[in-house]
Amino acid sequence: MRIVSRIFSAYMRGNLVLLILAGMICGALLALAWPDAGKAASLFGALFVGALKAVAPLLVLLLVASSIANKRRGSATGMRTVLLLYLISTFAAAVVAVCASFLFPSTLTLVSAADASNPPSGIGAVLRSLLLQVFDNPVHALANANYIGVLGWGVALGFALHHSSEPTRQLLADVSNAVSRIVQVVIRFAPLGVLGLVAESVAETGFSALGRYSHVLLVLLGSMAFVALVVNPLIVAVVTRRNPYPLVFTCLRESGITAFFTRSSAANIPVNLQLCEKLGLNEDTYSVSIPLGATINMAGAAITITVLTLAATQTLGIPVDLPTALLLCVVASLAACGVSGVAGGSLLLIPMACSLFGMSNDVAMQIVAIGFIISVIQDSAETALNSSTDVLLTAAACMAHPQDQPATRQAGHGVG
Repeated sequence: MRIVSRIFSAYMRGNLVLLILAGMICGALLALAWPDAGKAASLFGALFVGALKAVAPLLVLLLVASSIANKRRGSATGMRTVLLLYLISTFAAAVVAVCASFLFPSTLTLVSAADASNPPSGIGAVLRSLLLQVFDNPVHALANANYIGVLGWGVALGFALHHSSEPTRQLLADVSNAVSRIVQVVIRFAPLGVLGLVAESVAETGFSALGRYSHVLLVLLGSMAFVALVVNPLIVAVVTRRNPYPLVFTCLRESGITAFFTRSSAANIPVNLQLCEKLGLNEDTYSVSIPLGATINMAGAAITITVLTLAATQTLGIPVDLPTALLLCVVASLAACGVSGVAGGSLLLIPMACSLFGMSNDVAMQIVAIGFIISVIQDSAETALNSSTDVLLTAAACMAHPQDQPATRQAGHGVG
């Protein structure tokens, strides 16, 4: 029993990226060496997807409600500018993801996908369906994974509890944190789930399905690189009227690289605070904007949600017109702001975007599972973009308001 306990403890403390990579390799080798065992291993994938389906709706409800209910009044100097830049950057990232998905369409291998969706006929049907989902019974919304309804009730509860007593709001935050910890435990078993999913996929379709995953991964990484090297510099240039690239490369080098390996915006907060101090930014601004950005500034998450959702529509043959694509950008941006701080958190909000197109929860969760297969690289790149952008946009806001900086410090000092 002690040996088993030690092995389990070592597994729970192990590097999740390496464990998922090992799960992928083991799943592929198992399917190639013993196809029947590969199919049997699909049970691990089914259990993993089932656990995600069980906890994801509750997580969305509590994260959104807690975030709004515990929002503090007042803001530090320049915070309005920072918040505006966060929103612009996240929405722009979703637009880039839509454009990339249309230019380089991706398809995925889904099980029983043909009969698992009810695609809308156009933007009118999408909006009608959206309104009906928003006003769904909350219990029904949770039980049937109606993520739009869950989001609506989360927002309503958050505003309703915003003026409640401090103990009530703290209890909501504690429950939200408890569910987040449950999600962390579920995600710790992602390597076993990925092993089962890869083994089943390779046993049934060979490596052709994994080849399609590599295509959607390239679309994701290309979109993130474009945002990091083109969109964000353009935003900074407009705000500061300076050459943005010295600051951009400083943020990517000193924040993005560490975030790539930690795969957690929250874990990278101390690095970002230290970088802001090095840049000579206003402490009253960055002491608030950096922790806040780790929660709501999620350009990479918006890209992940948008690209994988559109890959699903392209796989199912669901037409997406321009108004619906713009609506998806808005939904992806809002969903990204509520992303859990755990690794792979953005994947859990994909079903909410998929529901816009009438996809069943079973199909949506297959997309989430595919996301975990490519998350070894996708989630690291996503976190690097999210975290480095926190510092970048905070610095841009401080440079736009130099009169608010301390006399002994100049925003942008030390950039190079």
